[in-house]
Amino acid sequence: MPPTSRNPGGCSSRRESVIDRLAADAVVVLHAAFVAFACLGGFLAWRALRYALLHLPAAAWAAYVEFSGRICPLTPLENHFRQRAGEAGYAGGFVEHHLLPLLYPAGLTLDIQFALGAVVVALNAAIYAGAIARHRASRGRG
Repeated sequence: MPPTSRNPGGCSSRRESVIDRLAADAVVVLHAAFVAFACLGGFLAWRALRYALLHLPAAAWAAYVEFSGRICPLTPLENHFRQRAGEAGYAGGFVEHHLLPLLYPAGLTLDIQFALGAVVVALNAAIYAGAIARHRASRGRG
């Protein structure tokens, strides 16, 4: 193989490239799972309130990232693996690159990002209100 900036000696391995691409794809799957857990993981608290110990920090982090306009650390990690695989990384965050094209025709703005954070907080407040009411009602029956 010809020399590249990544492998000046020209011994670039296709296997390394495939592994990096798979790693980037795995980060996307992990990121999507985290977003789903942050938004809907409160439903686990309907089964047992102890799940809130895992979920509430995740939901708080997701809301913080959206409210502050920051980029989740998983996005640069994905871009790192994509660039190592010889692919182009992307600007912006996971929500902007992977989810917004599904939800919005335009790009991510700070207002949209703030609204997404508010949705995470409001959705989880409603889920936890239901979970707490359900647990109180079940304790009254037992």
